[in-house]
Amino acid sequence: MPVILPAVNSPAQQILQEVYGYDAFRGQQKAAIDRALAGQDSLVLMPTGGGKSVCYQIPAQLGTGKDQSTVLVVSPLIALMQDQVSALHALGVPAAFLNSSLSHHEQDDVIAQLRNGQLRLLYIAPERLVQPGTRAMLRDVNIALIAIDEAHCVSQWGHDFRQDYLALHELRNWFPGVPRMALTATATELTRTEIIERLALTNAATLVSDFDRPNIRYQVQAKTDGSSQLNTFLQRHKGEAGIIYCLSRKKTESTAERLNRQGYTALPYHAGLPPETRSEHQRRFLLEDGVIIVATIAFGMGIDKPDVRFVAHLDLPKSLEAYYQETGRAGRDGEPAEAWMIYGLQDVVRLRQMAEESIAGEEYKRHERQKLDTLLGWCEVTSCRRTPLLAYFGEQADAECGNCDNCQQPPATRDGTEDAQKLLSTVYRTGQRFGAAHVVDVLLGKDTAKIKQHGHTQLSVFGIGIGKPAQVWRSAIRQLVVQGCLRVDPERFGALVLTESSRSVLRGEETLHLREDPAAPRSGKGGGKKTRTGSATADIPTADLPLWEALRECRQRLALEYNVPPYVIFHDKTLRQMLSERSADTDAFLHLSGVGQAKLERYGDEFMAVIREHG
Repeated sequence: MPVILPAVNSPAQQILQEVYGYDAFRGQQKAAIDRALAGQDSLVLMPTGGGKSVCYQIPAQLGTGKDQSTVLVVSPLIALMQDQVSALHALGVPAAFLNSSLSHHEQDDVIAQLRNGQLRLLYIAPERLVQPGTRAMLRDVNIALIAIDEAHCVSQWGHDFRQDYLALHELRNWFPGVPRMALTATATELTRTEIIERLALTNAATLVSDFDRPNIRYQVQAKTDGSSQLNTFLQRHKGEAGIIYCLSRKKTESTAERLNRQGYTALPYHAGLPPETRSEHQRRFLLEDGVIIVATIAFGMGIDKPDVRFVAHLDLPKSLEAYYQETGRAGRDGEPAEAWMIYGLQDVVRLRQMAEESIAGEEYKRHERQKLDTLLGWCEVTSCRRTPLLAYFGEQADAECGNCDNCQQPPATRDGTEDAQKLLSTVYRTGQRFGAAHVVDVLLGKDTAKIKQHGHTQLSVFGIGIGKPAQVWRSAIRQLVVQGCLRVDPERFGALVLTESSRSVLRGEETLHLREDPAAPRSGKGGGKKTRTGSATADIPTADLPLWEALRECRQRLALEYNVPPYVIFHDKTLRQMLSERSADTDAFLHLSGVGQAKLERYGDEFMAVIREHG
């Protein structure tokens, strides 16, 4: 990610070094801070882990030119507010949140601190902010900046649309003259335009940082035996934290139960669970090491856990935006991480059915179909995956990444024209009324009750595909859907239907190339960038393991003492630097990445004592 070197000894640079422990700003951080200090609106787009919060946290500590001012942060989730405030307290920055998790006495205490000018940041949910009583209370507060986090929630085209965000355009009228900063990790050109319009940002600068997450390895496989494929994948992530996404609540629970039986610590998370259960599972994921969350999309927004080593999708997400947002929760610390996904035609059928059953208008449904088609095309691409992923967000890759499955093991392709003709003919001869499973059964000449019922043993296409296994035909169907020769009709339970594009293929006027799916799940070995495999300590030399475990134990003890997640104390990346540099004196310790003055004073002696004890 490009580094912008700010002016030496500037106030913002001093805070970055002394509070956060970093030497240089990243991406558009400095530009966003400068806009806020100048009283101007901005839309800030940075990838997950790119440091969006610094853009409004540093202005809060500078006061944006006003004495005893406060930055108001609009945030959609209670857990996200609590996480951010805990991290700020660890840095020595006075901050608080107002939400339903606080008692009346606690809320009164926060309001008193706010009115007395004691808080640099206040986190608040949009539904709380729009209440007249809240706005009346805030009129007595010197607000220097309003930061709207997860701003894509305002977009009807986005994947996390939230009704409460629609009222935020009134911020311009409620707090005249106060600059606003909208922040998000993912937004296409269409979504960016809508964010600016719906939030009524004035002459907003759009500040876009590099979307690439080079430490994440992208992998996509055709779904054959999902449980077995997941087991193989998890073998290289023993003892590591991760998130597994499923499309249904039932699947999250059954997957978590199976993983627990296999010795993993796996917790389900979905909107159907009691709030206290969801809260407890999220708490354990944040506080404990090696916990796997198995979730629907109800989990993850704003999760700041830096050491998530993998994000796995057992079903297809709804769009590339959703996929990028969800996989971005892996490897926030910059260390190697994996984004792994399996999908099949049934996923396509279910997602299209969900879109068609929506009460939304036809324009929205059409847009959802286009997004799904784009994602399908990305799944089936045979070249570097990172190039089209970045292109979707308007960014051009300089070269192939070397860190995706297609770069490390380029897929083979074949002339699939004859197979396509057989398949399309079978769809046509069976009346374009049946799904993929029945079409494949006809191709393979299976003597099923359904085939007998419809007299399909008498068709000329019955058994014409016997020479190839069912997996090959299922793959061909999936790819013909992606290439536009077949359409899945959600109104007829996923029946395959010919499109206009299929005519030229059936007539032999067009040659089709199909990718060959690997016979077995890929191992992840090969060229490209480093991918950590095996257990969480696999890449640490045996001689360093005692110190590594002692540092982690020290961090865990302090986390329990201060009631914060371990990564709020220090990231794994900082512990690894302690391990390699053995910094046992104050000056050297302060120069570690992520060690600021407050953390040095609060935790430094404990860690330096551990380092000295291990020589």
